[in-house]
Amino acid sequence: MKENTPKGVAYAVATAVIASTAAASTKLIAVDVPVPMIVLVQYSICLVVMLPWLLRNGSGVLKTQRPAAHLMRGLTGWLCFYVYYLALAHIPLVDATLLRNTGPLFVPLAIWLWLKVVIPRKSWGPMILGFCGVLLILRPQFNGINPWHIVGLLSGFFLAFSMVGTRTLSTTEPSSLILFYYFAISFLCSLPLAIANWQAIPLWTLPWLAYVGLSIFITMWLYTQAYTWAKATVVAPVNYLGVVFAGFLGWLMWGHVPDTVALSGMVLVVGAGLLSIYLGATASRQKTGSSVSKQTVSSG
Repeated sequence: MKENTPKGVAYAVATAVIASTAAASTKLIAVDVPVPMIVLVQYSICLVVMLPWLLRNGSGVLKTQRPAAHLMRGLTGWLCFYVYYLALAHIPLVDATLLRNTGPLFVPLAIWLWLKVVIPRKSWGPMILGFCGVLLILRPQFNGINPWHIVGLLSGFFLAFSMVGTRTLSTTEPSSLILFYYFAISFLCSLPLAIANWQAIPLWTLPWLAYVGLSIFITMWLYTQAYTWAKATVVAPVNYLGVVFAGFLGWLMWGHVPDTVALSGMVLVVGAGLLSIYLGATASRQKTGSSVSKQTVSSG
């Protein structure tokens, strides 16, 4: 398939739009629906959408040699969404979205903690720069830090583990199996909390709940299409448009306008994220080039 950068960028922009509107939908209904119930409904919808795949292939398709990795990926993915939605209910949409997008900054730390791989020196620069931006957003003033901003930052931390888990599992497991175990584990984790917070769901929230649940599949499909048509170095930076869209929706729906200090922090976080993505892409190209050179030498 030929590369088509404009088409890839268009898919990436669509991904950012769906993700930010789903976040706004979650914040909108969190007033009347407890977050544990939102999360349960989301993963229930995800499992229902996966049922045709399971029925078509049979239970044998669920066999795996890596249950521990699936459990880790499922738990961290669930925690990422759970704390993200909690943060959305209490802080501005753009703040929660940006803090979740600190995930790439935490990836080297997640790799070190989980896979015991030493963090490269060049990864420290983007991490330090990004967390300086986070400090500006968190506002460590005399009146303290808003604890819900810390909760939002945790979503980025858990997202990093989820990203590492997905990459690790994808070397041996098909994507459909990874998704099914992720949704199943998340559903089981969500159930006790939802039961403890159970209440009647207002009818007006049902379309928004359905959209939040389906948004995972929509964004995954769009995201895959974006990487199919354009290079990762082009697609990855476009994802940060989600922060811009979230900022616009936050202003339009709730009147949230970041001040100069917060905007400066956002610029630092986005810049650090882009630098981290660039360094990762450069390292990947160098590794590929080194492998090709070795193969050429050995074949010669």
